[in-house]
Amino acid sequence: MSTAVGGASGRTTGRIAYVVLALVPVAVVTVFFVLPVGAMLHRGLWPEGRFDPGAVLDVLRRPRTGRVVWFTVWTSTVATTVAVALGLPAAYVLHRLRFPGRSVVRAALLVPFVLPTVVVGLAVRELIAPAGVLGFLGLDGTAVAIIIGLVFFNVAVVIRTVGVAWESLDRRPAEAAAALGATPWQVFRTVTFPALRPAVVSAASVVFLFCATAFGVVLILGGVRYSSVETEIYLLTADLLDLPAAAALSLVQMLAVVLLLVVVGRLRAVADPTVRRSVAPAARPQRRDAPAIVVTVATLAAVALPVLALVAGSFRRDGGWSVDHYRALGGSADGLFQVSVAEALGASLRIAVDATWMSLLLGLVVAFVVTRRVRSRAGRRVRAALDGFFMLPLGVSAVTLGFGFLIALDEPPLDLRSSPLLVPIAQALVALPIVVRTLVPVLAGIDDRQRQAAASLGAGPLRTLLTVDLAVVWRPVLAAAGFAFAVSLGEFGATSFIVRPAEPTLPVVIYRLLGHPGPLNHGTALAASVVLAAVTAAVILVVERLRVPGTGAW
Repeated sequence: MSTAVGGASGRTTGRIAYVVLALVPVAVVTVFFVLPVGAMLHRGLWPEGRFDPGAVLDVLRRPRTGRVVWFTVWTSTVATTVAVALGLPAAYVLHRLRFPGRSVVRAALLVPFVLPTVVVGLAVRELIAPAGVLGFLGLDGTAVAIIIGLVFFNVAVVIRTVGVAWESLDRRPAEAAAALGATPWQVFRTVTFPALRPAVVSAASVVFLFCATAFGVVLILGGVRYSSVETEIYLLTADLLDLPAAAALSLVQMLAVVLLLVVVGRLRAVADPTVRRSVAPAARPQRRDAPAIVVTVATLAAVALPVLALVAGSFRRDGGWSVDHYRALGGSADGLFQVSVAEALGASLRIAVDATWMSLLLGLVVAFVVTRRVRSRAGRRVRAALDGFFMLPLGVSAVTLGFGFLIALDEPPLDLRSSPLLVPIAQALVALPIVVRTLVPVLAGIDDRQRQAAASLGAGPLRTLLTVDLAVVWRPVLAAAGFAFAVSLGEFGATSFIVRPAEPTLPVVIYRLLGHPGPLNHGTALAASVVLAAVTAAVILVVERLRVPGTGAW
């Protein structure tokens, strides 16, 4: 009897501990995400202190608003289609075939995704500018340039997400179909693709989300001619102070994000035959793999060309080769800033370190909460709701978040506008969904019987955590830290609003340099972008070395 009472008491204590643990990230996200975004929407929907939805409806009926929304939808759709078409063959080659340098190629294709969007836009522009290698195509200042930038930025999402699923597929069904006379295309269409469909559609949904909320890419490549929902929110907020219009577009964007997150969540819930398989060994390339290899090489070249154009441009001055732009990094860029560009890089690194430990600590708690085994239907619904809640920062406008910080966190007890922690907190929220999506598959894959066995042998909760969970999760934790660091290092949307003038981050400095004409400013921006890209690439190479096979999809 006492044993039963003790067991019931232990379960009650465990439930209370779980609730308390879940409340910590809920409180943090509420204060530093829901409150700022809500303040931004409140300022727009209650402009005179009373609810006025008519103003928002008037905004949505504007011809320009319709053009902005349509431009966002169609460019995101085209970019997603192209990214999937290029990413599928590359996912097969990089996750199913074995060849020298595979990890280096995989890391190289991953780098654009974590590059600052300002750097991505600048690299593509250097490639297609009139003086660039592809300048003869006349793409500079066109919608095609924006689509190229979006594909360049997001193809890694398809490669990683689909590749992880493909890496875990059992080869035997495909081999059986081939033995019965099916062609490679028939095998892919009837056996492989049905098993990969959840991963493919999930990747496409995430890519569409990233394309629709891209900021720096459209800002740099679109100029004054093209505007997406994200850049329009920035224009309405920062330049025109038209908060009802910004609030209306933010509402449209958030509704679309929530819908996409629900779709992606349902796709992750689909029974996937790969998750119970062991990781299949990579095979040597065969003749039938030639088309996929050709597409992969073309994708690698397409990713390398903008980066090479960026590097070449940073060394060009007055028709010759020079390192003057790199020497200028130690100066203050013709007095545009209170600090040198090199000092801005140091500030970016310090802020990224703070944002990394914040997002990692919060992400570990979130991952534990959303992977806890629950038996009741209500418990599973609560867990799914929490998972979606913590993913909201993934798609809500970083511009909305940054401006919301200025509105909501400027009065006691949350007067943080002058706090040095404000920028790291904003960047940690941006990195949080990627940290969670990196850790959740690993924690979910731990067999709960191992924890039960440790507990039956007398191990307490802390000892069980150290001996069971930590032994499995330490490498993904380091990989998640690398992703968070790289994403934080390049964050631009929210940071551009809240960064202190005396301590600007490097992406903000690069954008401001581009806004001031002059060959030295432009060249210095290119040199700073190369340095930032090099640091990011080094981090991603380390992350790829830490990746656990079969994990790491977003």
